[in-house]
Amino acid sequence: MSELEGGFESGAVSVGHMLEPRDDPSMTFGQRVKQFAPSAAVLVGLLLVWEFAARFLSIPAYILPAPSAIIATLIKKWSSTLQSATWVTLTEVLIGFVLSLIAGIGIAVILHAWAHVRRAVYPLLIGSQTIPIIVIGPILAIIFGYNIVPKVILVALICFFPIVVTTIDGLASVDPQLKRMMKTLYGTPWSTFKRVEFPAALPSMFSGIRVAATYAAIGAVFGEYAGSSNGLGYVMIQATPQMQTSLVFAAILLLSLISVLLFMLVSVAERILVPWAREGRMQ
Repeated sequence: MSELEGGFESGAVSVGHMLEPRDDPSMTFGQRVKQFAPSAAVLVGLLLVWEFAARFLSIPAYILPAPSAIIATLIKKWSSTLQSATWVTLTEVLIGFVLSLIAGIGIAVILHAWAHVRRAVYPLLIGSQTIPIIVIGPILAIIFGYNIVPKVILVALICFFPIVVTTIDGLASVDPQLKRMMKTLYGTPWSTFKRVEFPAALPSMFSGIRVAATYAAIGAVFGEYAGSSNGLGYVMIQATPQMQTSLVFAAILLLSLISVLLFMLVSVAERILVPWAREGRMQ
């Protein structure tokens, strides 16, 4: 028995070595600047055109405020309105996103482990995505009230589907030779999952998590539209009938920043936990 255990451990090390990333030198600051320079140039160009159109084409500010006016409104309204609203929406986004990670990965693992459960549940998951998420908000507000719960649920509902799909695909795309190797070394299903399947699925899983990160703020706004007393969505609802378009754009800017920061956080986590995925994309 000890020989089998020793063979299993050595084989597991071999499998882990096959999945181990090669060292990848980090990009220098100059290379990073060069990488993002085209996007930054396009963004600056669009902002300049927008500023020019708003100022010199006699477009009313309530229709299209200039970017400078939006920034001025953001600074002016930050302490009185936008700071607390941003914190509320950010809290909803983070809690809902974490719940979607737990639910999405957990459901994916269950569906991967039990084929009969996958055949029964997976079509229902796909069918659930045909329901417009915006119509679910009022129903959740009626059930749970105008508190944080409906917003968190909406964020989780929007985010969990891409996580489930990409994780299932990643778990199913493991090299069969690695799984056969684990069987020859008397590896249990759990050890095969832990040492082979889950590490191999991480790049695909993080692709879904990145997509979910860009959608998280949308769920929070939909929830606040359905019923709330604070948050960036609530600010937009209150500002629209008062023709405070610059305030609406300021809230949109903050929502975009939340999505970008969450996306960057996921990318940093992927770089730390799955460095071989980044290396594969660079080759």
